[in-house]
Amino acid sequence: MKPHNLAFISAIALLLPAWSFAQSSVDTNGDGVLTLEEVQIVMPEIDTDSFAAMDANGDGTLDADEISVAQGAGLLPPSNG
Repeated sequence: MKPHNLAFISAIALLLPAWSFAQSSVDTNGDGVLTLEEVQIVMPEIDTDSFAAMDANGDGTLDADEISVAQGAGLLPPSNG
């Protein structure tokens, strides 16, 4: 396997837990990203400021990358697959 293919596969594998979390029942509208309201269903203690700290690009939602970072930092629960 070529090194660039291995890097791509590794990157995808790292994002799968976060993507799974975003695609779970937490994502109530099924758009693949999480809003503050969706996150608060599972973690009501998350407030606007803590959500904004996880929302790196400031678009008001958490995408797979942001979820992964938040999980790694212990701010969101790990995906259960």
